[in-house]
Amino acid sequence: MISTTDPHRNRKPRNIGDEEWAVRVQLAAAYRLAAKFQLTDLIYTHISVRVPGTTDQFLINPHGWFFDEITASCLVKIDTEGRPIGDDRFEVNAAGFTIHSALHQSRHDVECVVHLHTDAGMAVAALECGLLPLNQISMQFYNRVNYHDYEGISLDLDERSRIVRSMKDANYLILRNHGLLTTGRSVAEAFTRMFYLNRACEIQVQTLSMGQKVTLPSPEVCEHAAKQHDDYAYLDTVHLDREWTALLRLLDRDGGEYRC
Repeated sequence: MISTTDPHRNRKPRNIGDEEWAVRVQLAAAYRLAAKFQLTDLIYTHISVRVPGTTDQFLINPHGWFFDEITASCLVKIDTEGRPIGDDRFEVNAAGFTIHSALHQSRHDVECVVHLHTDAGMAVAALECGLLPLNQISMQFYNRVNYHDYEGISLDLDERSRIVRSMKDANYLILRNHGLLTTGRSVAEAFTRMFYLNRACEIQVQTLSMGQKVTLPSPEVCEHAAKQHDDYAYLDTVHLDREWTALLRLLDRDGGEYRC
C-alpha cells in the first residue's frame, strides 16, 4: 500500500494526529499535482478526503487559494453540514461543499472525491454522445461513467440527493455542461482516475477536431478492455503505489512545500 512516511513530519502541528497528517499531505500533493498538470480553474473546483476514522468529517481546500499554494496545514476540516471543525480561519466554497458532501455522506466506500473544470472535460460534458471509446485510455471508462444533468451552480443542497442518484456505485461522473468527477479509496486512486479521465477527454477533443470519420471497436472488445483495466487497477496496488510515489517525487524535486 501507499507509504505515509514523511521526511518532514517534524513540521506537523501538535494538534493533528499522525494518521490525519499523513492524509493531509496526500491531499495537498493532489492539489499541487492538479496545478502542475494545468487542471485548475483559478480558485474554483475541489479535491476532498475523508478524515481517517470518521464518517462525517472531511478535508477540503480553503476558498480563495490557488492549488499551487495548498499545503497540508492549510486544509480545512469540516463536517457534512459545512461547519468548520477546530480551526475556522478559512472559508469553504459553498458549491464545493454541496458536491463533495453529497458523496462523503452517502458513499462510505469513498475516501477521496476529485471535481475539476478542465477545458477538455467541460467540452466532452457538453456533447450529447458523452465520452466515446476512441482509444485504449478511454476504453477503461467504457460503461463505467455516469452522467448528471446540469441544474445550475451547485448551491442548492437538495441537489445532493440527485447527484448521489446519478453517481450510484460508479467512480466516475460527468456533470453535463459542467465538468468531471472521480472518486477513490485513496487520494492516489481518485487523482489518477481523474488524470486519465481528463486525458481521455483531451484525446477525444483532438480526435473529433480532425473532422475525419472515427473507428470504434465493437462493444464486446470495449467491455473486454474495460474489464482488463478493472482487474489490473483493483488487484495491482503495487502499480498504484509506484505511480503515486513517482508523482510525489515530481513534487519533491520542486521543494516539497505541500508537506508544510
